[in-house]
Amino acid sequence: MTPAKLTITVPEAAERLGVSRNLAYEAARRGDIPTIRIGKRLLVPTAAFERLFTAPADARYPTGRCDINSGD
Repeated sequence: MTPAKLTITVPEAAERLGVSRNLAYEAARRGDIPTIRIGKRLLVPTAAFERLFTAPADARYPTGRCDINSGD
């Protein structure tokens, strides 16, 4: 049994989300995808990434909406 990975790369996060690598890096830069930097590597903690999809909607989007184009 292989232990679960604690982090994934931004391209792996993009693949899981079904978006382009460039869009995922842009989302990471904006803070929409949680990241940590270890040396020169930008990594996504899997626990924080998965919480994006399990947190109540009002905690993720206090305005009650998610508009990807405006950055809300």
